[in-house]
Amino acid sequence: MPDAVVIGAGPNGLVAANLLVDAGWTVEVLEAQKEPGGAVRSDRGVHPDYISDVFSAFYPLAAASPVIARLDLAAEGLLWSHAPRVLAHPLLDGRCAVLERRVQDTSAGLADFAATDADAWESMYRTWRRIGPDLVQALFTPFPPVRAGLRLAAKLRATGGLRLARNLTLPVRRLGEEEFAGEGGRLLLTGNALHADLAPEAAGSGGFGWLMSMLGQSHGFPVPAGGSGALTAALVSRFRRRGGVLRCGERVASVVVRGGTAVGVRTAGGETVDARRAVLADTSAPALYRDLVGEEHLPSRLVRDLERFHWDFATFKVDWALSGPVPWTARGAVGAGTVHLADGVDGLTRFAAQLATGRVPDEPFALFGQMTTADPRRSPAGTESAWAYTHLPQRITADAGPDGITGRWDAGEQEAMADRIEAQVERYAPGFRTLIRARRILAPATLQALDENVHNGAINNGTTALHQQAIFRPTPGTGRPETPVKGLYLASAAAHPGGGVHGAPGANAARAALRRHGLHALFHRAQRV
Repeated sequence: MPDAVVIGAGPNGLVAANLLVDAGWTVEVLEAQKEPGGAVRSDRGVHPDYISDVFSAFYPLAAASPVIARLDLAAEGLLWSHAPRVLAHPLLDGRCAVLERRVQDTSAGLADFAATDADAWESMYRTWRRIGPDLVQALFTPFPPVRAGLRLAAKLRATGGLRLARNLTLPVRRLGEEEFAGEGGRLLLTGNALHADLAPEAAGSGGFGWLMSMLGQSHGFPVPAGGSGALTAALVSRFRRRGGVLRCGERVASVVVRGGTAVGVRTAGGETVDARRAVLADTSAPALYRDLVGEEHLPSRLVRDLERFHWDFATFKVDWALSGPVPWTARGAVGAGTVHLADGVDGLTRFAAQLATGRVPDEPFALFGQMTTADPRRSPAGTESAWAYTHLPQRITADAGPDGITGRWDAGEQEAMADRIEAQVERYAPGFRTLIRARRILAPATLQALDENVHNGAINNGTTALHQQAIFRPTPGTGRPETPVKGLYLASAAAHPGGGVHGAPGANAARAALRRHGLHALFHRAQRV
């Protein structure tokens, strides 16, 4: 009988499992899919000569995460690779806002939009350098972040903390207008905010856009050399080398609860796997509470709160094998790992408004990844392994475009949506379509079939909006991984601090389980040695 059973071998489940075996626990991880990784997987499914990331691709949060750093995955063979440029947002007139590897280069480029914006960007980055490490530590620890929060508060008092706090609560459109005279800096902030399901006019979107922009400036948007699956492989290797057990193709059907305590799980095949100390679930909150636990074991208030659980937007993704580099009109986009495609901040607002009203956007904001640019191992020399994704409403009411897309996602609708994304790329890179050797379409339902946590393509396991963050995540409560069932912990991105590959929800759940058994302090000292 293992000390702990972890449901799901996504990055959070694997981080939790690694921390538990580090503390001397025996751990068994059960994964429904035939391979581990959740939304961190790569394959050669588009073309045999090209490595494609199936879900996530760039990992600034992993690069900054103290949780990931402590695991020392380099010892398991993990290498990070960077594109020459971090991120670009081209405009149709040939101008381009570029987040460069060096802050001086980013600033110089923004000065082409407005001379004063070079100083504005460097001032913003100086603030980040002062408080960024403590802010990241505070974000990635259980709520409330007492120690990191106190350090952060002290630094905020010394750096005009109330004004910074105000900036972080602003809509990103307003933050960009207050900080930058030209469009370049505004584009970088706003495009980064829309990596989540935050509209340019949403409260708090300024804070998210600022965080992602500053992470890109300080850490870049790195990729695992050889494909995102290399990150999963390193986590699995570390776990198994320390004696952990991983079983794939084993779907958990229910959590076994006796006397209000989780004592194990039951698989779809009828096997009961007992857990001596804890069950940790790297699953969505609705799936854990409704499907695996059952309402009879839960407080009625939690059951009612689940009715208000807010998913983030759906996602539609296309992968390509290209015969050559993307022919960007804006030279600044050449060499950028990530490229944002939208017609300025107004185009991003228009896109977000269509999503808010349930319409499929006619000119979708596309996040475009140039993976061979970021990692030459991904495809033959002179070619490009590329992808783009866009967001869609969870419930489609109409199509703002000409194709009548309804959300059935039959073959015709998938092809029409993929063509629409390609048309958006073609606007900024004429001739793009002539380079396509092969493509793969991943509609919302397809993404969910590959990873059940990605509900209808909701890649953040719940909205990033303020009403479902911190003490409100996943429902109003403590913002901690403990659940109403003793010994059961929510270890997925549905828990604080939410989406992104940084391992914090898994780490928080593991530490909560250790704390319950009086082992947290001992483990914490071992981690610092």
